[in-house]
Amino acid sequence: MSGINCPIYLSSMGFFIIRHLFLTLLACAALSAPAQACRLAIALTIDVSGSIDPGEYRFQMDGLADALEDPDIAEALVMRQAAVMVMQWSGETDQKVSTPWRRMLSFDAVADLAKEVRATKRHWRAGKTAVGDALLFLVPEFDKVPDCTRRVIDVSGDGMTNDGQRTTLGRSLARRAGITINGLAIDRIGQSVAQFYRREMVTGPDHFVMSAQGYSDYPRAIRQKLYREVVVPSS
Repeated sequence: MSGINCPIYLSSMGFFIIRHLFLTLLACAALSAPAQACRLAIALTIDVSGSIDPGEYRFQMDGLADALEDPDIAEALVMRQAAVMVMQWSGETDQKVSTPWRRMLSFDAVADLAKEVRATKRHWRAGKTAVGDALLFLVPEFDKVPDCTRRVIDVSGDGMTNDGQRTTLGRSLARRAGITINGLAIDRIGQSVAQFYRREMVTGPDHFVMSAQGYSDYPRAIRQKLYREVVVPSS
């Protein structure tokens, strides 16, 4: 007697559940295996200078949190055993670590980070723009994650330096420390910020500048930027 072949149909929800279970098994396998060195340390920066109004700050924080929750980005962070920190910056003396280095050893850790980013309160409201001092502040922070083999500073902002140290000084120190600097330029009109980032800020292997056309475009741009920084090197 011949058997009966019954086709199996999975809803989109079924595929989502299977994918989630598969990624969870991969994470568990990584955690049960011998300890691996961190393959990525990334410092995420948030521009809170005076040009940023409350709605634009919200676009940044919600957009970054949404990007961290992207399944592909979350998977890459866990599989690379990434260390992530978040910093707010503005004028010459205005640098604040909102989230110290956090190890992304599980999907729960990534979800907790996204939740914390979304709830982060703004630290300054009327400051200037000191990109160079933000870089000078960040470079020594990487001494706290010496096991990470690749190090990246992710700068997002909507203006050029008008306070503090020259941006090129921070770039030079980062280059000597083996740190890549990438930029997300939030240009309201034209490409002036993007051009400034390319000319005076970015450095290191595979560095790049990505543009957002205003703050409403920031969520798309930061997701694409993190995908390129976190997922693409894993491919």
